[in-house]
Amino acid sequence: MRHLMSLPTATGRDRIWLYSSTILFQWALTALVGWRAFARGLTRAELGLSVDFTAGLLVLTIAGGLLIACLHWMNLRRMSRSEHEAVNALRAIGARLFPRTATELVFYILLSLTAGLCEEFLFRGFVIAVLFRLGLASWLVVILSSFMFGIAHLYQGRGGSMGTGILGTVFATARIAYNSLLPVAIWHAVLDIVAGIAGSRYLAAPKADSGNLNAVQA
Repeated sequence: MRHLMSLPTATGRDRIWLYSSTILFQWALTALVGWRAFARGLTRAELGLSVDFTAGLLVLTIAGGLLIACLHWMNLRRMSRSEHEAVNALRAIGARLFPRTATELVFYILLSLTAGLCEEFLFRGFVIAVLFRLGLASWLVVILSSFMFGIAHLYQGRGGSMGTGILGTVFATARIAYNSLLPVAIWHAVLDIVAGIAGSRYLAAPKADSGNLNAVQA
């Protein structure tokens, strides 16, 4: 991200390289952590990998995903009318990060799906399992795992990191309540996909980047 932000303009090749390298890194890290987690005796249930897909869980997953998609889309559209310093910072990031072409969008969606699966396994699966193994109370597990999640998104700026941490508390609470990563993995992927599509339309404004800013249309 530092390299991407240092460029006068970002090309499609730069974005695809970022998407691809992040996908490979996240899957490699997830494979390593998963290997060590099982080697240390953590069970599938402790990691939130249970496959007991009840009707209630599926309804929660679908309804939550639709709600998140609608709210996030409307929020990004609202933010596009703001000139707040924090929004301008996000606009500068979006101008370089969000996909512009159909090919870039394919790679971006793959990245979003990867983030939904890998990051949720790492933060809401592994981290939460380890914190519970340490004997911590549920409320403290939610706070600590969400704090780590926010720190991992510092590239979005202080405001973006705090917002991500707050969102992490919602995800962590749902994961603990239902003992499953299914809803939060879907919600996470949906959130990122909407961010890429709506962000290209509303936040990747011409003033944020002097390069080609043909927004991806949903």
